[in-house]
Amino acid sequence: MTWFVKGATGLILLAFIAACTSDISMPGPREGEGVFLDNCAACHGVRGEGGELIGGQTAPDLTLIAARSDGELPVAEVLSKIDGYGQGHSTDQVMPEFGALFAGETVPVDVDGTLTPTPRPLAALLAYLESVQRPLEG
Repeated sequence: MTWFVKGATGLILLAFIAACTSDISMPGPREGEGVFLDNCAACHGVRGEGGELIGGQTAPDLTLIAARSDGELPVAEVLSKIDGYGQGHSTDQVMPEFGALFAGETVPVDVDGTLTPTPRPLAALLAYLESVQRPLEG
């Protein structure tokens, strides 16, 4: 990962990130699987493959997020969708907002080349979702 930093503020930020990340254990897919099963499986299924919801809506297949995005997991978009940022503007939105539920300890997550403080459960869920991605069939 390449970092471009300007001025004293950038140096302070790099020192802060280095100090914060040295003692932090990053969550992995196993921790994220627990978060997923507790919060997401009811709609997206225990394997994350989506399906029909009550009321006729469909929960999307979360194992194909990267495949639907030219093979790359769109980290900022995924985190934003789970957190609920920008939701609430549409009356047909089914996905709940999980931002408040995932508050607490943060870990640095690379979001489009920038280390971003992210609630640990959200980072764990992201690690799990990354681990279950598969290509489109056919």
